[in-house]
Amino acid sequence: MGYRPGKRLKKTAIGTGVVLLLAGLNAPAAIGFAEEQYHEYRISRPGYRAQYGSWQVQDAPDSYKLNAIHATLLHTGKVLLIAGSGNDEKQFDAGTFRTVLWDPEKNSYQEIPTPADLFCAGHTQLADGRLLVAGGTARYELLDGDVERAGGRMLVKNENPDKRVRLKEGTGFIAPSGLVYRTTAAVTVPAAKKKAPKRGKATVTAAEANVFVEAEEEGRGYVQDRQAQYAVEGLTGKDADNVYGLAQKLSMDKQDFQGIKDTFEFDPVKERYVRVDPMDKARWYPTLVTLPDGKVLSVSGLDESGEILYGDNEIYDPETKKWSKAPNRYFPTYPALFLTEGGKLFYSGANAGYGPADRGRKPGIWDLEDNSFTTVPGMTDPDQLETAGSLLLPPAQDQKVMVLGGGGVGESAKSTPRTSIIDLTKDDPAYEDGPALPQGTRYLNSVIMPDDSVFTSGGSADYRGRGDSDIKKAQFYDPGTNSFTPAADPEVGRNYHSEAVLLPDGRVATFGSDSLFGDKANTQPGSFEQRIEIFTPPYLHRGDDAKRPAIGAGPKRPGRGEEATYEVAGAERVEKARLIRPGSVTHVTDVEQRSIQLDVRRGDGEVTVTVPEDPTLVPPGWYMLFVADGEGVPSEAKWVHVP
Repeated sequence: MGYRPGKRLKKTAIGTGVVLLLAGLNAPAAIGFAEEQYHEYRISRPGYRAQYGSWQVQDAPDSYKLNAIHATLLHTGKVLLIAGSGNDEKQFDAGTFRTVLWDPEKNSYQEIPTPADLFCAGHTQLADGRLLVAGGTARYELLDGDVERAGGRMLVKNENPDKRVRLKEGTGFIAPSGLVYRTTAAVTVPAAKKKAPKRGKATVTAAEANVFVEAEEEGRGYVQDRQAQYAVEGLTGKDADNVYGLAQKLSMDKQDFQGIKDTFEFDPVKERYVRVDPMDKARWYPTLVTLPDGKVLSVSGLDESGEILYGDNEIYDPETKKWSKAPNRYFPTYPALFLTEGGKLFYSGANAGYGPADRGRKPGIWDLEDNSFTTVPGMTDPDQLETAGSLLLPPAQDQKVMVLGGGGVGESAKSTPRTSIIDLTKDDPAYEDGPALPQGTRYLNSVIMPDDSVFTSGGSADYRGRGDSDIKKAQFYDPGTNSFTPAADPEVGRNYHSEAVLLPDGRVATFGSDSLFGDKANTQPGSFEQRIEIFTPPYLHRGDDAKRPAIGAGPKRPGRGEEATYEVAGAERVEKARLIRPGSVTHVTDVEQRSIQLDVRRGDGEVTVTVPEDPTLVPPGWYMLFVADGEGVPSEAKWVHVP
């Protein structure tokens, strides 16, 4: 079914003459009204839309509006919007966690029961089309001055090699002074490791696990500024000797968000979450990236104590539904890691959120086989990579990665218009400056399009849109000419907690935005943007649907390295074919989207394509197959599965 633009009010009742008439009244309000109406009239003209595209705010029932923190296009054509508690502590305290499934073709909505607070989790598409979601929120942050009970990390030790120990939430740890600190979550400590030597006594190595504890009562009298050993409430005899706690300090300093270990697969057919084995480490703000064998690497995040994980990475096996240890390497939270041809991972340097400014910020190539990391030079404004966007430029065979904008670490007001591009096929790859953005921009969303352009939109000039700094602009980047061209301006501003994904019909849907303040003076609290706005690209305003290529019957599971033939209306006009991996984005991080160039052979009413054999170029999973004519007008996508 071809794309049909949504209904929009006709604007033919106003033209240049009316604008001049109102302006002649010499009334500022009238002039402002006239200019606004003329702008609406101008952007509704067919010629304007054919050059710049158009935007439309999507109507949605109030009951289905939510704070979209995560957005993923599923192979059913529906978009999974995950809020969890939605950066709303009241919702967290109430245990109200939300997910909405949106069908863009029907503009229908469905509430999905959400089993844990998946706010700020990591996610990626599995080879079979399920969405892996790992981590989320165990506890909201407490800022300096808001902390009422001393707390911190407790390292729980177990010296018993014969059994593991599980301590329930609320278990007390007793300081030498008699003060009690209670766990905020349950914790399980494995059995100690026992090694029997050839001679002498066996040696026992204590097992350990972390848990966050806080004082039983309020007040600074519970602050512990020295390392101490803590007894576990309720344990006696040998159990008390074997199980104990160690804490460096328990303070009333700022307490960051805390992560969870929970892991789920979302089934897009049954449309429900399925719990699988949890991660070994709790994670908040992790990145999940697909590996060539279909396994998934989980990297970084804040743990159950709100501290950043210093290199404790894990790999998920979709066959066993279990996690195993991965090579140890530190990255700041939500690092942008891209699978490259050959199987190595490229860290673009872009990231979102947490970690010291002087560690893990340099971009480079990570070889998981030997855990080596080779930094790459050339990045302009290297201190402004937080909240930067990045993507593997189309087509993926070119192995070029682009970084767009970004800002300083933390709540910095810095932002940069810099774009940088690196060609990973070179012997000594290095970043080179690309064309500058119109202004310094953080939180810019970038989407790979079927015509090989990159659509970028939104962002703000300051941290979380402070000072009413949303940038209501959009543009196209052309990798062939290495240049930007303007697109129509969106109506809705997008900054922190915003997302954009390519839809199967060739449009782009944008979601979210979480402004810190709602005015230029930064005096009014901001509100979460719950409207969906859809961009219709210029290529869908050029002519009618009859001139658009249309893919018909053909293989749903084309083989690697093999030809696959599809019926195509307008086959004689087809110039290119692309496999585009569906987007899965949060916090300006979408490491999965990629566009793979396919060899094309035209026939009578049909097009034959060849899928590359290399799984490091084409990771296993579901893809959108697009064909496009010589003017870049694409078909609607046909979903295909590459094993």
